[in-house]
Order: sequence, then C-alpha cells, then structure tokens
Amino acid sequence: MRVAVIGAGVIGVTTAYELAVDGHEVTVFERRGTVASGCSFANAGLVAPGYVAPWAAPGMPAKVARHLFAAHAPVRIAGRLDAATLGWAWRWWRSCRPQVYRANRARMHRLAHFSRERLLQLTARLHLDFERAQGFLVLLRSAGELAVAEAGVRALAELGAAPVVLDAAGCRAIEPGLNPATPLHAGIYSKDDEVGNCREFTHLLRKEAERAGAVFRFNAHVEQISAGARPSLRVMQAPHDARDEALRSLDPGEWPTTQPQAGETTEPSFDAIVVCAALESRPLLKPLGVRLPLLAVHGYSVTAPLRHDDAHLHLEPRAALMDERYKVAISRLGQRVRVAGSAEIGGDAERQNEQAQATLDKVLDDWFPGVTRRSAAQRWKGARPMLPDGPPVLGPSGAEGVWLNVGHGGSGWALAAGSARLVADAIAGRKTPIEIDGLGIERLRA
Repeated sequence: MRVAVIGAGVIGVTTAYELAVDGHEVTVFERRGTVASGCSFANAGLVAPGYVAPWAAPGMPAKVARHLFAAHAPVRIAGRLDAATLGWAWRWWRSCRPQVYRANRARMHRLAHFSRERLLQLTARLHLDFERAQGFLVLLRSAGELAVAEAGVRALAELGAAPVVLDAAGCRAIEPGLNPATPLHAGIYSKDDEVGNCREFTHLLRKEAERAGAVFRFNAHVEQISAGARPSLRVMQAPHDARDEALRSLDPGEWPTTQPQAGETTEPSFDAIVVCAALESRPLLKPLGVRLPLLAVHGYSVTAPLRHDDAHLHLEPRAALMDERYKVAISRLGQRVRVAGSAEIGGDAERQNEQAQATLDKVLDDWFPGVTRRSAAQRWKGARPMLPDGPPVLGPSGAEGVWLNVGHGGSGWALAAGSARLVADAIAGRKTPIEIDGLGIERLRA
C-alpha cells in the first residue's frame, strides 16, 4: 500500500517506521525543517507506564482550582478562555467521574506497558544509542503527600505494577545528590521505569525508517485532506530556511532534501493517510466531518549542562525524579539535566511564562542546587495535544481512507512505540497485540 503520514514528531516517525518495515510505501509530510521539532523536542523524557494516567480524574477539578492561586502552580490559565476551551473543559469535567476515569486509566496503562516493551524491542534490535537512564523516583515532601500517594500505589499494584515506598534514607541511597536541606518524607521508586531523550531517539528512528524505504518531505505544508478509496493531500512546499530553529543543530550537509520545488503545490494520492499532526490535526480533519476536541496544554522545560566541578562532584541526579508537590520532573540526559513541568491552558507557544520557568528553577535548586550551568540553559515551551478524557485516538477516523494516531497529551513519548504498532496492524487488517477497545474515535461521539 501507498501510505502517507502527516507529522514527524515521535508519533509520526514511529508510525512511519512500523509501516515501512511492514512493506508499505511510506511518505512522511512535515511542515517543519526536521523531525521532533514540536512536542517531541524537549519533553521530560519519562517512560513510566504506571504514571501514565488521564488528567481527567476524580477530585482533579478541585485540585486545579486550588493550584490557580498558588505561586508555583502546576496548572495555569493564560489569558481569556474562548468557547472551544470552555467546551473542552466541560467534557473534561464529565470525564472526571470515577467510572469513566477507571476505564480510561486502564486503557492508558495497558497501552503504556505495551509501548514500553515495544520501545525496548526497537532499541535493542536496531542498536539505537540514545541518552537514557534507568529508574524513576517520586519525591514526597510531607506525610500528607505520602498518604495521598499510597492510594495511587495500591491502584498501580492492582494494575500489575510494583513500585516501592521508601523512607527518606532509602530515597537518598538511590539519589545520593539530593539536597539534605530540603525536607523529604518519603518516595515511591519504580526500578523498571526510565528516562530517555525523545528527540535523539526520533532522529535515530527516522534513519531506520528511511533504510526501510520511507521518504520524508520536510517544509511540506499539508493544506487539505480528501477522503475516499484513494485519499489524497494538497501539499505546498515551503523553502528551507537557514534560520529555522530545527536546523541549527545540523550541518548544512545534513539538511533534509525534498523532491518538489519551493512554492510548488502537489496533490498526491495514497491508499491510506495517517494523521499524526498533533494540534494541526484538528483543522485538517474538520472539513471531513471529523471533529477532534484537542486542546493545547503547554508544558515547559529547561535543559542545562552539568558543572563537573569539585564542589558538585557526584551530586547530580542519576536518573529520573518527580517532585510530587509541584508536578515537576528532573531528568538526567547524558551530561545534561532537564527539568520539565507545568500545564498551561490557553496562551500561545511563543510567549514564555516567567513564573512557570521560575518554578522549574526552584525545584531544581531545592533538590540539586548548583549542579548545572544555568547560564548555558536551553528554555523551551511546547503545546501538548490533549483530549478531554485522556487516551489518544488510534485507528479509523470515520472518513474513508483516513486513519488517526493523535491526542497523546503529555505522554506521547511513553505511548509512541505501542501506538504506532497498533495503528500499523489495524491498517494491515491484522489482530492487534493488545485490545484497543476504547481507543477509537467512537468514544468521543458518545
């Protein structure tokens, strides 16, 4: 089959790879200059299936309301909310009902475990050498936080996960660099979870997809999708721009090449089209009658190199941590540390919220003061495509010939490998390795 994939983030690239190794003729269309330039660029990098869960959970509306008035809030609202955002919030609130939450959590947990196994298989089979570290420690500052977290630990045990509750001394044995001046009551440790560099993985897998025959067209703006037995695209080719942020880390000889000339519009046809375009999926699908309630929930990160001086020797983080109070992750990526968090509703990707960045700095300074060269830090903000009930949408769109792999929210890296395999199997008409009940678009029409 001739298959088009729209989007070259980690979701699109894993989808392209799985389709190409299945023997399909795959073309990927990406509007930016290279892969992993949007949500996949500088995320936290956590692969922790037990902590992949819907944001729509019982009690969450009250928690969000309280956070809105905190100086270092995990959740923020930027600007005035439009009607679409308020409509999304209404659907999110309804999805917080216990029975809906339990069903969606089970679906996401099943997908996350399958995805981690698939990620490990790909990494081993293809000898992918990217920055990664084993282990995930959730830091609890008070007895109250532990009491709340223990209910989550019991729920994880019911789902087959086995995190360990540690006292403060046990936490410091795993992460000796933790600042002794910061109060620490307990921690929850998952030895099988890990952190990895999503962007680096995506670049490596792109090369493997190309080896399998996939073709990547960059700076290719998909303007329209036409459904049917032979679905087609209208694509406008933009010129490469040397100022493109996505190209700055590449040598000119590595810049991606495309067949069409700049400014040229083409209308290629295919046997199937897979939409993996994050937030851009919504306007592309709307003319087909496919309405996805996707909302941009912005996340922040700061990535800085380690100091490597005598005063901070062996005080850096070893793997992945989460500050439960502020919902901020600290990730060790090779010789750098990434701190990521915040959920900002509204606003735009270009405008940085100084208070959100200050929260990231505070959490790093609380636990690992002085270990990074903050003056050399890279600060990032990205829009995560979130559906109101939590799980992504995988499978047929309802429009003939058009398939979906979209809406992974803040868990795209953790769910990418499994989602891609499921969609590739569904397109081929094969039985999927795990049940995909509840992951289709039909649940959003109920």
